[in-house]
Amino acid sequence: MNIVIVDDDRLVALSLKTILESTGDIRILAVGGSGEEAIRLYDEHAPEVLLMDIRMNGMTGIEAGEIILQKHKDARILYLTTFSDDEYIVKALNMGAKGYILKQDFEGIAPALETVMRGQRVFGEEVISRLPELMKNQSRFDGAAFDISSKEEEIIILVAQGLSNKEIAAELFLSEGTVRNYISGILEKLSLRDRTQLAIFYYTKMK
Repeated sequence: MNIVIVDDDRLVALSLKTILESTGDIRILAVGGSGEEAIRLYDEHAPEVLLMDIRMNGMTGIEAGEIILQKHKDARILYLTTFSDDEYIVKALNMGAKGYILKQDFEGIAPALETVMRGQRVFGEEVISRLPELMKNQSRFDGAAFDISSKEEEIIILVAQGLSNKEIAAELFLSEGTVRNYISGILEKLSLRDRTQLAIFYYTKMK
């Protein structure tokens, strides 16, 4: 996997380079320290994934990401930050970023990159737990656009709200087994791996 790292803390950027290269499966094409450099390095190297900080001097990672995605609509951008600001989370979701994880989770960075490479989105647990509150004022999810039935859409919404199978079963007057079957079918239909990815899918597809 070829990636570019952009972080205005040079020590952090080089530490990430060392950690990720030690996995043996990741090649660091370049390291940058600003939003402007992120744009230039993406144009120059066309990495499979851009691993980028959010808050940087001058142009933020969000601003740089928006420009990159305008020029390269298939760009995979994974944001890595110490900040879990609500504004940044919503912007990252709405702009089409592939992920948003906190820097403290060093062990989760390489798996997150692999998830993004598979075409899926990844958000840290702290971020995911706040999605229902952050996205409550967004427009609704259009299940029909993804061949999702009204009952399946009801279940997806409840999964996204953090309800367990037992709670969903009680809410919809179904058995837990029926709920499990529904969720398995939904995951297969949408090519998703688990409930977490289903919740992320729901919030990122709201219009």
